[in-house]
Amino acid sequence: MLCLTSLSVALAALALGPIISDALKDGDCEVCVSFLGRLYQSLHDNNVKFTSADIEKALVKTCKDAKGKENRFCYYIGGTHDAATKILNEISKPLSYHAPVDKICEKLKKKDSQICELKYDKQLDLSTVDLKKLKVKELKKILEVWGESCKGCAEKSDFIRKINELMPKYAPDAAKVQREL
Repeated sequence: MLCLTSLSVALAALALGPIISDALKDGDCEVCVSFLGRLYQSLHDNNVKFTSADIEKALVKTCKDAKGKENRFCYYIGGTHDAATKILNEISKPLSYHAPVDKICEKLKKKDSQICELKYDKQLDLSTVDLKKLKVKELKKILEVWGESCKGCAEKSDFIRKINELMPKYAPDAAKVQREL
């Protein structure tokens, strides 16, 4: 009898002991939460029926236009044509029940931890940054974000010239500040 009571006390202590939380911390899964939040909002704004099939179609359509980290997220969940796995139903089903996107991302993290390791690149403030102090890799990244390339650019100064040429088109406020300096 004493042995049985000790066992039940030990099991209760284990059950009530330190609880490891899988809840997302601030900044975790930022690409997942942001992407799915925008998807949910667009579905809501466009009065799309919240059925699993309709959500999946909208998700694949949104993934076709995704770039950078969001494209990588789409690859991980199977939203791109070249993805090896498909876990779209892990998103479409909970979204059809209007589950919070952070909870969906929490469950996706358990399936594939890479999903929550994605982080957006920090954005440069072109109005205050000195382009001459940036690395060529960072200059190329600016052009890539704009969807542009610099054919024939060999020197750092070539990339800076190209960015300054395109700045009025992609960052007009920054271009105005740069001209005033």
